[in-house]
Amino acid sequence: MQVTITGRHVNVTDNIKDHVNEKLERCLGMFPRIETVHVILDMENRDYVAEVVVQAANHIRVTSTEKSENMYDAIDRSAEHAERQLRKQRDKVQGHHK
Repeated sequence: MQVTITGRHVNVTDNIKDHVNEKLERCLGMFPRIETVHVILDMENRDYVAEVVVQAANHIRVTSTEKSENMYDAIDRSAEHAERQLRKQRDKVQGHHK
């Protein structure tokens, strides 16, 4: 899984990079077909915005955006939202056959 982190109006420090990598490995590690993950961190009107874009095999693309006053909280919530979306996609594909 290739992870790319982009910061808009925010300096991305090593602590933030470590936190993002750790959270994504914990949340998205159970999905083996993930190709790339792009994390976009932004600041809008005193709120931090974390957007996670997951590209997986079979043209699956999941995007989740969360806004919070704390950068780490926005990252956590966005990663968990992407995990829920991927789990729903996987259950759809697995439950399709009778």
